[in-house]
Amino acid sequence: MKRRIDLGLLYSRYGSYSLMSEACRTGVLTAVAEVNGDPAMDIRFVPVERDPGGNIDRYAPLCDEILNESGARHVLGCVTSWSRKEVIPTLERARATLWYVVPYEGFEASDHVVYTHACPNQHLLPLLGWTFGQYGKRGYLTGSNYIWGWEMNRLAREVITEAGGEVMGERYLPIGSTDIRRMIEEIRAARPDFILNNLIGQTQYLFLQAYADLGREDPHFGPATCPILSCNLTECELPAIGPAAEGLIAAGPYFRGGTDGAQPGRFGSSHEAAGHAAVWMLARLLNQQPGAETLPVSALLANHGTAETGIDPRTHHTVLPVLIGQVHDGRFKVRKDFGRVAGDPYLTRGRDHAMAAPKLRVAK
Repeated sequence: MKRRIDLGLLYSRYGSYSLMSEACRTGVLTAVAEVNGDPAMDIRFVPVERDPGGNIDRYAPLCDEILNESGARHVLGCVTSWSRKEVIPTLERARATLWYVVPYEGFEASDHVVYTHACPNQHLLPLLGWTFGQYGKRGYLTGSNYIWGWEMNRLAREVITEAGGEVMGERYLPIGSTDIRRMIEEIRAARPDFILNNLIGQTQYLFLQAYADLGREDPHFGPATCPILSCNLTECELPAIGPAAEGLIAAGPYFRGGTDGAQPGRFGSSHEAAGHAAVWMLARLLNQQPGAETLPVSALLANHGTAETGIDPRTHHTVLPVLIGQVHDGRFKVRKDFGRVAGDPYLTRGRDHAMAAPKLRVAK
């Protein structure tokens, strides 16, 4: 008989970032069904689900509810750094673990979080380095007005400046804002080489549509000369954006149909793939280990190396493929494959992936 293990789920199924949440949740629940049906696994996950509805004030209380009203000590959830940071004190008190399956801005390594998606040395640095060589080093920075936007643009400013480039402008909008006119006008005036898009949700969708309109007015603002870059936009949001996504360039560990080394086409997006991978990582740590579900994740990882689990026991970050994809005919096509790269949240190994390749021009 399989051991029952309660598993917390804390995803907002409506609100500004519901599409990302649904993709994560789909990957998690697919893996739960697989683990429960696998005769080689002696465990059976039972989801204990709460929905914060996109309200930041509900994350910590609902996480506390999961941990106090069930046997769950592992929670999969949160799709913003704001919500992740809200629940960490709750996890610390309960000696519990959050499995965080979306990209984030780095500079964190909590004993109570496992980070199964990309951090900056796996998304922003390779993306900027590749872009400098292809398009130039004059960037305009956008962001939703919270931790992800602030920190991603802070690091981008440093990398652009160190590479001899220039930040042509920087603007933030509240999550859910629809007022993107001033941002578009600043971009029109600045005429950068690229735009780093750290907006999320509906604000991002409206911005991309307005930028596509700008491109129809002025050919400079098109993917061939001034592309939009993203480190968190995946296939799960393309239907909401429509044709305005054409030409958008993104970094990530997985693109549907791309070369990622792990069953291309199986998952709808890297959010779904990371959610699926997280459940299986946890399942393998708990399998044939009665009582292991009550241990802190640091104890679970103590006797396992990164090669065995894919998780660095020091930082709780994972080894991931690093890919750059560009939307073509409504789907991402891989433009560059950097291979597999270990997460380095504090950039202790330097910024090698941020170094620009030579910008080559055709001689005429």
